[in-house]
Formats: sequence, C-alpha cells, structure tokens
Amino acid sequence: MDRAQLADFLRTRREALQPEDVGLPRGVRRRTRGLRREEVAVLCGMSTDYYSRLEQARGPQPSEPMLAAIARGLHLSLDERDHLFRMAGHNTPGRADRADHLEPGMMRIFDRLQDTPAQVISPIAETLNQTRLAVALLGSETGFTGLDRSMVYRWFTDPRARRVFPEEDHPQHSRLFASDLRAAYSRMGADSRAGQVVDALLERSKEFSALWRAHEISVRRHDDAKRISHPDLGILELHCQVLFDANRSQALLVYTATPGTESHEKLQLLSVVGDRPAHI
Repeated sequence: MDRAQLADFLRTRREALQPEDVGLPRGVRRRTRGLRREEVAVLCGMSTDYYSRLEQARGPQPSEPMLAAIARGLHLSLDERDHLFRMAGHNTPGRADRADHLEPGMMRIFDRLQDTPAQVISPIAETLNQTRLAVALLGSETGFTGLDRSMVYRWFTDPRARRVFPEEDHPQHSRLFASDLRAAYSRMGADSRAGQVVDALLERSKEFSALWRAHEISVRRHDDAKRISHPDLGILELHCQVLFDANRSQALLVYTATPGTESHEKLQLLSVVGDRPAHI
C-alpha cells in the first residue's frame, strides 16, 4: 500500500469534482476547491473521519468493498479505479464482461434524476443503481445476489418478479427479455455472465427454452410504452426512455408519464406511497 500516493490521488480527484457533478448545491459560501471531505464521505457511504485519514496518509488499508465505494463516490473511470486499487495494495478488479462500475458520465446524469424514477442496468438486466422513486415504482432491485441479480433470470424462475407488469403483458415481456439476453450473449460470449444465465435458464425454464430456440434478437418494442402494475396505485402507463453509454455496457432507464394523464398524477404520488415491497 502506497499511503502517500493514495492520499494525493484521493485529494486531487476530490478537488476535481464540482458539487453539480454529483447533484449537490454549490451554495454561496463555498471556498473549498471541488468537494468537501464530508461530502465525499457521504457519497462513499463512510464516516468523514475514515475518509479524512485516508487523505492524510494515516488510515488503515481499505478493503476491496471500501475501495469500490470510493471509486463510485468519486465517479472514477475504470482506469482510475484500477489505479486506486493498486495504490491501496490490492489486485485490480477483473474487467471481463463486468459492468458493475457506473461510468462517470452515466453517474453524472443519474445523479440529476433523483426526482424521477430511473435506474441503470447491465446488458443482462442487473440493476446497478436506482433512484428512490424507482424503488417506489418497481421495488428494490439492487439487493439480489448470484444469478438472481439478473431480472431476466428472475423473470423466468420466480413468479413474484412478474408482478411488476400486468399479466396480459407477460408474453411480450418474455419475448423481450429472451431476445435482449440473446443480444448480450452474442456480444459477451458463452463464457460470460450472459452465458451463465442462458445455461441456467435452459435447465430451469421450458418457456425460456422455447423462446431461445426461436432465435429472436432485439425484438422490436412498441415505441417506448410500458405498463407498470403498482400494488397501491394500480396500472401506470409510462414512457421508458433508454440512454446507453458509449460502449453499450450500461443503460439508463427513465420512466415518465404524459402530463395531464391519470398515470402522470399517479407518478406524482410515488413519493407519498413509499417504497414498493421487494421480493428478495
């Protein structure tokens, strides 16, 4: 562990970030260049004292999960994240078909959508981050482990995963999930996480097996319309806008409703009804 270089790197990355880059107000009395230490600590989910000691080259060796949290909080690029791990005395995380690390540009956009249902997903529909209103709309999708991290896997193996959509829409969603997984499988390869999900589903789901044999890929959607079935608000007819990063390794999904409609009014109530129960 190179404490001096680690401390210097953390300081320069903190000073390079502006409050608006992470969705924070600048304020009129800000004198600190970039972010304050306490702001970074909150973004990283750690105490201000712990983060400050790292910047002062007197902290303990951070664990790999702690380094991953710092990389997310400071909006580091993959190269910067790898550099962070090396300075802290750890091997760099594998990059092969890994999309867990939100790219800085995607993170900056996501941070500005906290008053909107939005989430970032991987190519195999693993939810990497959600706004509070996305949790209220869809339930928490970031606490799953193993193959269950993939919404495609849960869709074909756990009936509870289907409650988010009206039953009459299930056949179309099954086609979409299977075709999107085939596109990811084609791009990522048989030895990837996509391949693991495919192999598991071929063993467990007759419905998926039949769809897989159809060789559909990137099934055309009916514009961007999506109907969500909410336990308290009923059916919401929403538009799902999708923004991909440059490598198409992550997608940002943003849910909106046409102003003046009943669904728009229901969307405004999400902050009142609270988080939707998860089925973890």
